[in-house]
Amino acid sequence: MENTTPTKPTRETARDLFLHLLSAAVLYLSMIGFIMLWWQIINFLFPDKLNVIGVGSRIYMTLIQGTSMLLVAFPVFVLLSWIIGRDLRANPAKRESGVRKWLWYITLFVSAMTIIIDLVILIFNFLRGDLTTQFFLKLVVILIVGAAVFGYYLWDLRKRETLTDLPKKLAWITAVVILLSVIYGFYLVGFPAKQRNLRFDEQRVMNLQEIISSVASYWQQKNQLPPTLTDLGVLGFNVPKDPETGAQYEYSITGDLSFRLCATFKMSVAAIDLSGDYYTGPYYPSQIGVATTPQNWKHNAGRVCFDTVIDKDFFKNQLKSNANTVPSPVRIND
Repeated sequence: MENTTPTKPTRETARDLFLHLLSAAVLYLSMIGFIMLWWQIINFLFPDKLNVIGVGSRIYMTLIQGTSMLLVAFPVFVLLSWIIGRDLRANPAKRESGVRKWLWYITLFVSAMTIIIDLVILIFNFLRGDLTTQFFLKLVVILIVGAAVFGYYLWDLRKRETLTDLPKKLAWITAVVILLSVIYGFYLVGFPAKQRNLRFDEQRVMNLQEIISSVASYWQQKNQLPPTLTDLGVLGFNVPKDPETGAQYEYSITGDLSFRLCATFKMSVAAIDLSGDYYTGPYYPSQIGVATTPQNWKHNAGRVCFDTVIDKDFFKNQLKSNANTVPSPVRIND
């Protein structure tokens, strides 16, 4: 058996410090990225009924942030671990390196504190009756990650043999778990092409809201609907066009106080929140320059039209009311 007991101290170099410090840093980034990824998967699968948020853009953005961290940090960590492992096999005395031990014990400390804080929060929320499935699963993710890192580095600091395939096997297993997690996350939330289409549709809805507001202002000033969207230029309004094709939105007058706007959408969604979240149920959008009545901007893929009616009483009430919130000048039917 190979004698791996160091016979004399080995002089540490700046290279050793660089490798171990960078290895610890990318390990922390990998941990954070993995937790972010699975937290968004949990958010999607188990939405919190007490927290009305969407399940689209915001979750997707956090998911790709975690995925980006994983796809960059983890391969770098594996590469650095391989370089450090090769160096330790060539120079077994470096296993007693002060730099290596300090950084790895700091990693053990971070992992241990993660587990302890995780358990404290779990007990605290259990006692206050706020233990939801979403919250419990998120704590499980943190606990698994912390326990896995703590267990591995505790074993690595105690082991004396240098010829072992365990790190290589663990690296492959971890890589497969990360890859499957990334694929599953994008499968649930939507791959980049789908999210791009959703963003185009979100911009189309925002454009239609801007046009409706401008048409209402035009009617207020001229007591008639604009014959075409081009006529809105007299208000200094730059009429938006389809963000993808550059085509003008369809506009037609359907009555003295009513008009119709049409757009061609890429995706079918229940509703869109202008703050950037896609919903699966009814949604009441916020005010956009002028107040709007509760409505649902749900649409299918393809050409969809929205009928709008000017509310004459709004302008009478606007003159009489000193309140900050005013009734809606338009009614929108989809």
